[in-house]
Amino acid sequence: MMEQQDIENLRQEYSAASLSKSDVAANPIKQFDKWFNEAINAKVYEPNAMTLATATTDGRPSARIVLLKGFSDDGFKFYTNYLSRKGKEIAKNPLGALVFLWGDMERQIRIEGTIEKLDRAYSEKYFHSRPKKSQIGAVASPQSREIEGRDELEKYMAELEQEYADKEVPKPSHWGGYVLKPRLIEFWQGRRSRLHDRIVYKKVDNKNWKIVRLAP
Repeated sequence: MMEQQDIENLRQEYSAASLSKSDVAANPIKQFDKWFNEAINAKVYEPNAMTLATATTDGRPSARIVLLKGFSDDGFKFYTNYLSRKGKEIAKNPLGALVFLWGDMERQIRIEGTIEKLDRAYSEKYFHSRPKKSQIGAVASPQSREIEGRDELEKYMAELEQEYADKEVPKPSHWGGYVLKPRLIEFWQGRRSRLHDRIVYKKVDNKNWKIVRLAP
């Protein structure tokens, strides 16, 4: 096992860039779009991978990595099984948070807000744009439920592949999209001596954002 002191001594000095209030766009979605495109151009591995944190009504948190599938002024979109753990938690407690970490760029983005289901037609359109095996996988997997083993899952997958070999896979009623509507977005840029830059947007009404700097 790794020694505690060795773990404590794991350090990285950040010096790639800086960030100030004068650098950023007035709208955080435009600022996100700028950083997201820079991450793509820098060939960050899966730049759309994000941590999604949800919680039960009594405050027990859980987090997992999901993939961003779209963003706009409406919010940040992702898809999942509504009957999964996160789906059940969202149904009872719609408050959630997202985190993007682009380590090679020494950047992090935190987003807090309220999660809502996307319109069914929107989910239908996206579902049928996915590779067919991914569509079948969404039908085959009872996400977050206990199963006896992988064999039963693969057997069911094979049966469904035969069933839908020559026809369209129907979108399961328990699968679809969500949008996290942000109330707070923080852009974090690593800096030397742990004096990191933290620029935060706080929503003040339906259109306007207040921009502040936080101590690292």
